[in-house]
Amino acid sequence: MPGQNETAAKSASGSSFYTAMRVLPPAERDAMFHIYAFCRAVDDIADGDDPTIAATKAARHEALDTWRRDIAAMCEGKGPTSLAGLQAATLRFGLRHDDFIAVIDGMQMDLDADIQAPDMATLDLYCDRVASAVGRLSVRVFGMPEDSGIALSHHLGRALQLTNVLRDVDEDAAINRLYLPAELLRKHGITATDPNTVVADPRIDGVARDLAVRAAEHFREADRLLAAAPRRAARAPRLMRDVYKVYLDRLLVRGWAGPRPKVRIAKPHLLWIVLKAFLF
Repeated sequence: MPGQNETAAKSASGSSFYTAMRVLPPAERDAMFHIYAFCRAVDDIADGDDPTIAATKAARHEALDTWRRDIAAMCEGKGPTSLAGLQAATLRFGLRHDDFIAVIDGMQMDLDADIQAPDMATLDLYCDRVASAVGRLSVRVFGMPEDSGIALSHHLGRALQLTNVLRDVDEDAAINRLYLPAELLRKHGITATDPNTVVADPRIDGVARDLAVRAAEHFREADRLLAAAPRRAARAPRLMRDVYKVYLDRLLVRGWAGPRPKVRIAKPHLLWIVLKAFLF
């Protein structure tokens, strides 16, 4: 469909994802922009940010179910014209139906109920659906070998999503969500699960630092897999890793006890990370 690539790219512009994907060859870059646009669309439905869909849960559930039907048709080469670009990428790169559906299922977790202090297993499932499943789609576009690509998706997806959780505790609390796991809250003596109560508790710093250890463990495993991966296939995921490692390092320096100024990466630093991907 004319204009699809431009629309997908525009929806990603300004994000770390956009910066990383710009280094890809055209066919791979376009495929990734379409994957991003899909993820953004279902995320907007779950969050109630799609102005074309009524804000009721019933309407948003139906919208996600429509996506499930459209994805099933698309994977058979019979998708709606609005998904022509994503369908072409799916057929070209062998993208899998189950991974698209996992992403939708992850967004439905946010829609079904405001997530507040999930147990660790539920948090891990959420990370798998909203991040590692996207990784499994992505590594097929990048051309990584099957086994190592799936393993990289597992670890890098979780590393990135846990970093998001740690970076966005205040933004999530503002929409009544709390992704910090119940086990770590209890470990540090926090029995509340109300998001605003938890983020105001100075003991949140210990909780977040423990979760940061888990994120760092996933980063280390991702580093090992990236070191062994073909250089060309690893370029974009390596960029994402480098950007999110900077976020995690800066969060650890800032801490979570408060005040919590927003952690950002200046554009010159981001450009240096991109440059390193080409030089080394």
